[in-house]
Amino acid sequence: MAGATVQRTRAQQVNDLLDSAEVAALIADLEETRWTGRPGYPVRSMVGMMLVKSLYAIPTWSRTARLVGEHAALQEALGAAPSVYACYRFTAKLREFPDAVDRCIAAVLARLREQNPEMGRNIAIDGSDMPAYANGQRFVSKGGRERERYSDPDASWGHRSSVSTRSGGGYYGYKLHAAVCTATGLPVAWRVESARTNETMIAPSLLDAAAARGFRTETCAMDKGYDVTTMYDACEERGIRPIVPLRQTPDVKKGKDAPPSCEHGVWTFAGSDTKRGASKWRCSAGQCAPASAWVKADRLHPLVPRATARFKSLYHRRGAVEREFGRLKHEWSLLPLRVRRIDGVRLHADLSILARLSMALLAAQPLRVVTDAGFGKAAA
Repeated sequence: MAGATVQRTRAQQVNDLLDSAEVAALIADLEETRWTGRPGYPVRSMVGMMLVKSLYAIPTWSRTARLVGEHAALQEALGAAPSVYACYRFTAKLREFPDAVDRCIAAVLARLREQNPEMGRNIAIDGSDMPAYANGQRFVSKGGRERERYSDPDASWGHRSSVSTRSGGGYYGYKLHAAVCTATGLPVAWRVESARTNETMIAPSLLDAAAARGFRTETCAMDKGYDVTTMYDACEERGIRPIVPLRQTPDVKKGKDAPPSCEHGVWTFAGSDTKRGASKWRCSAGQCAPASAWVKADRLHPLVPRATARFKSLYHRRGAVEREFGRLKHEWSLLPLRVRRIDGVRLHADLSILARLSMALLAAQPLRVVTDAGFGKAAA
């Protein structure tokens, strides 16, 4: 057939992403940074290599360059087959101009928010381990002294929980902290730090980053690791309701987190007042005087009480951030790391998530007509 409307192939996805307004703006920004002299490969081809690496979940540039060199459709989409050395030079250039990548990410997120105004209203925050591309042996030899020099000095020792057949314990590397929309499953803000960085110190900056990108967050679900007073205060200062289960602290063991009660039984929740900073509870029988009372919001008594169906529903959606970590690691080349130093790891995470978000945006666009002559126009 001369032409037919079909599902996008990988090569066509790369071509369509390169033609999108947001990625085209990134290409234009990087074109302005080019210096005089040998022109090298087109910037469009280099950005395409970046997308190919994530779309095909390839961990190294050498394998990416080899794939493009053997793939005629990808060469047509990119307009060239850049060498592995050109890819390394290009990533070094991106580290010099991080603002260009940030603007592209912000533009893609803005388009996604236009398509789904509810995006970012309810989010979940967590951190996930990223083992470094370095020697992970903590000791020089069995029973010997602790290692002092590492091939990646920016990484540090941290702790991770057990997953599937992998036991928990210490690891050497980094941690990706992310805020994920529970409705779409897409990241709205993220940050890479050393493995030993406390998660509660990073979460407020993620809330600020999401707000700076135009998201109006109402609730934030987090696990017990974020159950500290400073985290509740940080959320409430930003007008966000924290959805966090309680740790078994002494006050919790004494039952101080329980709702008010009387001889008629446990009182029922009757709503919260944000301006007052308190929640209202009523006597279940309505026979007490007064029949209702206000309880000031704090760690033990949040404005969305833990006993309510709303809290349980919102916390149940916290799994969105765990699923997204799995997708990024196994489907979008986030792991295994094959770069060193924190600037390189941050750029790697940004590029992987940019490809993920761009593909989510492309999925809502019309398909194109593939002809024998190459990539066609959008189908009617």
